[in-house]
Amino acid sequence: MAVDDTQPLISHLIELRKRLLNSIICVIVVFLALVYFANDIYYMVSAPLIKVMPLGSSMIATDVASPFFTPIKLTMIVSVFVSAPFILYQVWGFVAPALYKHERRLMMPLLFSSSILFYIGMAFAYFLVFPLAFAFFAKTAPAGVQLATDINKYLDFVMAIFMAFGVSFEVPIAIILLCWTGVTTPADLRKKRPYVLVGAFVVGMLLTPPDVFSQTLLAIPMYCLFEIGVFFARFYVGKKRRSDDDDEADSEPDAS
Repeated sequence: MAVDDTQPLISHLIELRKRLLNSIICVIVVFLALVYFANDIYYMVSAPLIKVMPLGSSMIATDVASPFFTPIKLTMIVSVFVSAPFILYQVWGFVAPALYKHERRLMMPLLFSSSILFYIGMAFAYFLVFPLAFAFFAKTAPAGVQLATDINKYLDFVMAIFMAFGVSFEVPIAIILLCWTGVTTPADLRKKRPYVLVGAFVVGMLLTPPDVFSQTLLAIPMYCLFEIGVFFARFYVGKKRRSDDDDEADSEPDAS
């Protein structure tokens, strides 16, 4: 391989290393700023369960080191979530030079919206789903069974729910990308509305307690997000193809 051919690769690797280091430094700075409040952060995350626990019961730690390491683990996860916009900005800074100008104009709103939707999904789970789910679990506990959840297992459970709802609220972004790349079209998706509605309730059944109210609470927002994605996808359909054709036409030499 010629020396000239390796220069672009080396420069890309250097740029990638720079972006990764910036992201890691951001996470570490946020973590150091939050670690003092690790126990408070854990209490805030566990509040939906504590509020519905029977009088006199509490959460437990089955491992000796759990009271120390579990809040620290949660704080690190929170640091990554808080740093997500900056991390996405670093990703954008790395891939933007390889995009056409029209692609950069279309991708920026998608990156910003994906962060907002993910946070909205997490907030939806915390403020609406957790209180309903934990109240349901507390009321359905068999007689003689005392509710005493391990703090580490609770953290694993809520993180899984946060991720599930955060990803579920990315439905509009997924639809826009599918239509933009030509995998499907808004017209085809509109024809599949009945199947999407049923699928939303199936997902709601899998991610929420087995009661109709909780399932509906997730299924309806997911379906609304589907409609939002279909609406905005029409602004992206054909953009890449038409713009690429214009770029190629501009680059062609004049026949005269």
